[in-house]
Amino acid sequence: MVKNLKRLIEQVAKEKNLPEWIVEGALKNAIALAVKKDRKLRENLQVDLLEEGIKVYIVRRKNSEVVRFPLDISTEDVNRIAAYAAKEEFLKELEKAEEERGYLEFVQHEGEIAVGIVRRVLENGDVLVDLGKVMGILPRREQIHKEAYRSGERIKALILEVRRYRGKYEIILSRTHPKFLKKLLEAEVPEIKSGEIEIKAIAREPGERAKVLVHAKDMKMDPVGIIVGLKGSRINPISKELSGEKIDVIKWTDNAEELIKKSLSPAPVLKVRLIPQDKRAEVAVPKEKLSLAIGKHGVNVKLANKITGWYIDVLSEEDFERLTALK
Repeated sequence: MVKNLKRLIEQVAKEKNLPEWIVEGALKNAIALAVKKDRKLRENLQVDLLEEGIKVYIVRRKNSEVVRFPLDISTEDVNRIAAYAAKEEFLKELEKAEEERGYLEFVQHEGEIAVGIVRRVLENGDVLVDLGKVMGILPRREQIHKEAYRSGERIKALILEVRRYRGKYEIILSRTHPKFLKKLLEAEVPEIKSGEIEIKAIAREPGERAKVLVHAKDMKMDPVGIIVGLKGSRINPISKELSGEKIDVIKWTDNAEELIKKSLSPAPVLKVRLIPQDKRAEVAVPKEKLSLAIGKHGVNVKLANKITGWYIDVLSEEDFERLTALK
């Protein structure tokens, strides 16, 4: 009986292009499940395929250790149930094993971009995405708020995490994570992929605005111009992919005052006063540019805070001078 099962494992592994250990595991699970059904057992069972025959064990946890007890079952009964399991349960278990393997393959691709097809939008707003052999989940919290997803639509997302949840694997996707923008930039700008240009930091308000801090190893290179491209040829497709998210590319400098000035782009900065002990900066901008510097709902200054690591107070030039006179 065991020889027949071993031949079955080899045959199926070859046909399905799967490792034999995966196929053997699926068959053992099928036999264990069939024995449980036949004997009306609720306990966990484990199956060994040995030269001398099929052995079935009850698995129990005792004093934080796992202990196996041989199940009282005749060889004839085990063989009968195993033959049934090989026909009836094996394919179901094999499908589960294949699916699990598909998910595990994605573990090594965490942090990369996946392309899939939207299959369904769930009641809670989460989106099921077909990634080929397996399904991914784009949770509502990882979606760009202004986007609406339709069944059959092609979608790009970051593989944020592959996790085991309630006994099953899940692939969690994201379109809001800063690393998604980083990977899009790497794909569009070869100089980033090659390491000639380094991305120092990224801050995003998904779908609204992003700030990307960059540095070129070769001082003669213009990292901002290279990333933006001629007339925006490189940055515009990325902005379009992110539903019109405006992307400010900022050249890194170790001069805090200069960095803060650049971080408030597109607003012009007239003066900067640093308060190093509080990691705080007071910034003067033309009165008519105050709303531009702060941004809609404070987005521009909030992203500048994140990208520089400084808390920035944006003031009109008049208020800045008034405050200076009081000090």
